[in-house]
Parts: sequence; C-alpha cells; structure tokens
Amino acid sequence: MSFRVVVVPEDPRNNGYILHPLVVRILSECGKPNARVTVLTNPRAKGYEHAKQLLQDQVLDTYSHQDLILFLPDADGNDRSAEFERLEAQAREEGVTLLCCAAAQEVETWLLAGHTERLTQPWSEIRDDASVKENVFRPFLEKYGDSKRPGGGRDLLMNQTLSNYRGLTDRCPELRNLENRICQLIKSLSPL
Repeated sequence: MSFRVVVVPEDPRNNGYILHPLVVRILSECGKPNARVTVLTNPRAKGYEHAKQLLQDQVLDTYSHQDLILFLPDADGNDRSAEFERLEAQAREEGVTLLCCAAAQEVETWLLAGHTERLTQPWSEIRDDASVKENVFRPFLEKYGDSKRPGGGRDLLMNQTLSNYRGLTDRCPELRNLENRICQLIKSLSPL
C-alpha cells in the first residue's frame, strides 16, 4: 500500500519545486520509495500565517485520510517550536498525523546546502541570515538556475543538492531530525 503525504508550504509556487523532491527523498530514506507526495496548491498559502491558518481551518480536515501531513515553512528568525507542538497536538486530537519542521531560515537554504562550493559566504552566515532568499538565493538562482523552466530551475538545483543527501542533513540538522521523526512514524505503523 502506498504511503500518502501532503506537504503544506508557505508558498507552493516556488517552494514546491524544492520541497517535493526533498520529501520524496526523505521518504525513500525511510523505506517508502513509492510514497505519493502532494504539495498543497489549492488552497494556495500566501505566507506563514496564512499557511498556518489554512492548516488549522481546512487542511487537517480535508486531508485527514492521508498518512502524513507535513508543514514545512520558513523560520524567518523565529523559534516556532512551541507553535509546532500546539499544531501537532491539535492534529493528534483530530486523529491526523502532522509533523512540522521550519527551515533555518528559509526553505531556499535547504537547496543552497548542496552548493556550498559555489557560495561566496561561509555556510554559518547563510544559515543565520533571516533574509537568505533575497541576499543569497535570488542571485544564486539567477546565476545557476534556468529561467526557462517552471520554478526557475529550482527542481534541477534541488536534485543536485539531493545527490549528496547526507551532506544536506549534516548542514541542515532540522532535516535529519525530520527524517528521524518520519522514520519512527513509519516504523510505528508497520506490522511486526
């Protein structure tokens, strides 16, 4: 039986090209290489607060039949852990499995983690930059992306990042933690 996952981003228009291949890879690492991953595009979230509201008002109910819902927003310089605990608890009360993980500081950082040799700043500075999308990612995408592709080539660049998956999870420990949580979930659902 297929494992079905819905990914709730802040903005699927651009983040979907990063998140879809990333989540597919994480699930493959957890023993679900044939998982069906859908990035939520309708309703389309427009920022963190809107995505969080959609999650609470619609997504948990509409997608309760899915095996897992992932909320993968930007941290934007904030510690979202208490909010995430509340959201996950609310989902559990409704019988839905929700895992939340914020990118430090923006989802684009996850893509950049596979291209450190092309970056002009130290990785620690990039990770700490709450405006990494504007300061680092946009110029990087202009130089190395493909403006003729949907998403400007984000999918290609993310697939390059995923070719060194362990390097990605070493540079972005929040992803290693997410992978561990997903693997534990899958293991708990598997018959002995």
